[in-house]
Amino acid sequence: MAKGKDVRIRVILECISCVRKGANEESTGISRYSTQKNRHNTPGQLEFKIFCPYCRKHTTHHEIKK
Repeated sequence: MAKGKDVRIRVILECISCVRKGANEESTGISRYSTQKNRHNTPGQLEFKIFCPYCRKHTTHHEIKK
């Protein structure tokens, strides 16, 4: 049986470089990754350096709300 408040939740990580650039000719989109986090161990927002295919380099990805 699933509980109402699961400990592990699905989160979406979004590239902050693509969001700041907006829609310009260099970037054709916004890089997003989905992952899971433990709500009790990580109450704050996640932040990782992940490869962005649109920027073509490793950039910081922050957790966004669904």
